[in-house]
Amino acid sequence: MFNRKKDVPAPSGTGPAISLDKVPPGLVSLTKTAAVSLEKQGLTGQRAAVYLVLDHSGSMVPYYQDGSMQRLAEQALGLSANMDDDGCVPLIYFGSYVEHLSDIDLDSYQGVVDRTHNRVHWGSTNYAAAINYVIEAHDNPSAPALVIFQTDGDPDSRQQAESAIRTASEWPIFFSFVGFGPARNMRFLKKLDDLKDRTVDNASFFHAADPHAVSDAALYDGITHEYAGWLAAASAAGVLR
Repeated sequence: MFNRKKDVPAPSGTGPAISLDKVPPGLVSLTKTAAVSLEKQGLTGQRAAVYLVLDHSGSMVPYYQDGSMQRLAEQALGLSANMDDDGCVPLIYFGSYVEHLSDIDLDSYQGVVDRTHNRVHWGSTNYAAAINYVIEAHDNPSAPALVIFQTDGDPDSRQQAESAIRTASEWPIFFSFVGFGPARNMRFLKKLDDLKDRTVDNASFFHAADPHAVSDAALYDGITHEYAGWLAAASAAGVLR
């Protein structure tokens, strides 16, 4: 059974959703860096629910072991602190199927991936199940969602993944795909970025070949660079009301 996002953010505000004096010291730098990326895109004060979807297929083991996934969880929370005042990010794992065991929150974000992912089955790469899960979890047509969707390769079914993204384009949900690993494994993610026959363009792609070599600023720029355009298109199309 999925857990719905309990507190849906207001469409817009005047500054960060959570003031810096309420952000743990270990997240202040990330929160400030995320704010700069949002400002570049004209998104300061924009509210959205932020989700983190993590690939838990067998090929991902090294990224869990070297801290890349925990780092991404903290980066997602730094972005969310600017956009969502509930102080948490749903942490969704997918392999052969989807598991949502916990959220990433300001009070207990440290080590959250290590505490949770060992209870998750290693599996294949079922994009469609993860995309459909988020659609079901985020059911408010007046509140946008920004989904950081991380993976290192192709899905179990390209056809099902494409169908799921097309379905998601009818909802106020934007998928920012973040690819770890070599360029040869990123061809399908690039295709999703440019997929035809959608209500609106609801996806972007950022390649973080070596996640430890990508700066926080570059990651945030990669996640947010198409989001403002989607907001305008989704509003014009009546997807976001």
